[in-house]
Amino acid sequence: METIEEKLTSSEQFLEKNQKQILIGLAALVVIVGAFLAYNYLYMQPKNLKAQAAIFKGERYFQNGQDSLALFGNGNDFIGFESVITQYKGTKTADLAHAYAGICYARLGNNEKALEHLKKFKGGDLLISPAIEGAVGDVYMNMGNSDEAIAHYTKAAAKADDQMLSPIFYKKIGIVYLNDKKFDKAIETFTKIKDRYLNTPEGMEADKYIEAAKLQANNKNN
Repeated sequence: METIEEKLTSSEQFLEKNQKQILIGLAALVVIVGAFLAYNYLYMQPKNLKAQAAIFKGERYFQNGQDSLALFGNGNDFIGFESVITQYKGTKTADLAHAYAGICYARLGNNEKALEHLKKFKGGDLLISPAIEGAVGDVYMNMGNSDEAIAHYTKAAAKADDQMLSPIFYKKIGIVYLNDKKFDKAIETFTKIKDRYLNTPEGMEADKYIEAAKLQANNKNN
């Protein structure tokens, strides 16, 4: 009991001695937490809601392949993905607009701008993130850079880690290897698809690509 009383007395003395500093520290913590909550609920959430409304019509243009309208707006009731990114910077919607803009530029043949936007996309969605990673791979293929394309397709397949998207990206990898006449790598890739994703469309046609790779390899050796 004496030991406990000594510790309690010591704690009381510490609190009395440092009361001012402790109160200042608590006040600072309250201010920081309050500022964060105010920023999030009073500024960012309303801003994100406005951004969602602003991007709505652009998604329609995007789906219809009207890429210039989607990017730069219609001069009336839609400002365009580029303006959404600028005006609503820091919101999830602006981040999504980077993904839309990147794909629009890729379809318009502007690979540099496509990469600029796609690489700024942060995301986090289990479906969108792998798809954007794969889109980066597509842009590199358009630029004739098969090594970078394979690297991004591989990342996309790993991020997806499912029966829907992963075999699609592995198939792209296999086709790149076929086009580059790396037949052993192509056979290895399509065999992986066959073993891991047999019941998918890509798994069911894997044998066709394996046989094509073997045939081309034989013709090359002969």
